[in-house]
Amino acid sequence: MRAATVLVTGANGEIGHGLLTRLAADGRSIVTLDIAPLEPQLAKLVRREFTGSITDLGLLERILSEFEIDLVFHLAALLSTRSEFTPMSAHQVNVEGTLHLLEFAHYEGLSHGRPVVFMYPSSIAAYGLPDIETKNRAKRVREDEWNTPTTMYGCNKLYCEHLGRYYTRHYKQLAAEPAGHVDFRCVRFPGLISALTTPSGGTSDYAPEMIHAAAKGEPYSCFVRKDTRIPFMVMPDAIDALLLLAAAPRARLTRTAYNLAAFSPTADEICEVVTRAFPRASMTWNTDEKRQRIVDSWPAEVDDSAARRDWGFSPRYDFDHAFNDYLIPTITERYKS
Repeated sequence: MRAATVLVTGANGEIGHGLLTRLAADGRSIVTLDIAPLEPQLAKLVRREFTGSITDLGLLERILSEFEIDLVFHLAALLSTRSEFTPMSAHQVNVEGTLHLLEFAHYEGLSHGRPVVFMYPSSIAAYGLPDIETKNRAKRVREDEWNTPTTMYGCNKLYCEHLGRYYTRHYKQLAAEPAGHVDFRCVRFPGLISALTTPSGGTSDYAPEMIHAAAKGEPYSCFVRKDTRIPFMVMPDAIDALLLLAAAPRARLTRTAYNLAAFSPTADEICEVVTRAFPRASMTWNTDEKRQRIVDSWPAEVDDSAARRDWGFSPRYDFDHAFNDYLIPTITERYKS
């Protein structure tokens, strides 16, 4: 008999580190898929580790044949900055890879007679406001507003949100086979900041890059303007949100994709907190116009009332608590050791 198992793709990434730790602590059987071998401290937490691409259909067929997957966390993706330079590769990994995995989840659910919960981290990049004036006028943006992304990564994420909705609500309805083998659940993350991993190329990574550079005693040149404002969240709240939504009764959910947010500081406000903690930090400003245009197209704030109402989302960390009690102390200790 195949034991019920959690599949985590992209497990070596920033979200994967915290998620694997929490899943293992809960006693879950875990299978991972990543293009690189897991770090040793993560590898010991999982039942089986597969190394390869999410686009490898043969690899997915092996997992399908060997394990009864009842929950998927699909974290594998090419991030925003890299996707702009390699749009064809981004589409292949971010869209085709997700489509392969949705089909995989469908057949898993079909084989063991109950829907597979498919957790998908989308992004604030799914939004696209046309200019900074519109952004400044906009209030807290809801999920269905300004869905006109300006980046390949944002286009990929928004399209995959619709693919997930299709597989959950419409797939196979015109065929003899009934629909309902995939239970797609998506969170639109703001910029994520982790104290345990280093930034990996996201367009919102100016916030964690500031802290890591200051803690290491290295100068940092920020690539956005001082007045740049987008929503952020620290990694522990992101992991909490994924697990909370995964466990929520389906009947309580009114959407397949939900906004999330915790705090929305300007880049200058982040810099002020970091330089107070590290008085010798060297911070300069050198705007990268291409990346600036991208963050200017993202909302300053999002409306996450649906997540709070439907499944009880409530972040533990506000701006002060996140930086002063979690990020700065943890990152400082990391570089001391």
